[in-house]
Amino acid sequence: MKTNGPQFYGERLISESEIECFPNPSPERDYEISIELPEFTCQCPFSGYPDFAVIRLLYQPFEKVLELKSIKLYINSFRSIKISHEEVANKILNDLVAASNPTWMKVEADFNPRGNVHTIIRASHGSKKAF
Repeated sequence: MKTNGPQFYGERLISESEIECFPNPSPERDYEISIELPEFTCQCPFSGYPDFAVIRLLYQPFEKVLELKSIKLYINSFRSIKISHEEVANKILNDLVAASNPTWMKVEADFNPRGNVHTIIRASHGSKKAF
């Protein structure tokens, strides 16, 4: 059932959100940050059915670090978007790279099986430094 009532505060925060970053507190050191977002949803562009996935981010920051609340709101903004698995993984990577300019970043979109098919999309940017 769809209602046209007032927008809830969470919906407003999601619609107004932007990816935010803060200065890397240890730019002299190579290190990795791992973020897991287990409640990702979007819609199949062909059927309109919901797709569910775990989004995993692994990155080595350069000058900026991604702010976690803004990532949560950004990821939640996909829930009503009709988008393919492949496009969503690459869009997330492109948007996060544009916002944070990491040394290296990998996005993994691990979609729940549907119709006996399990899909995992992995996309990366930059060169990973060994440490």
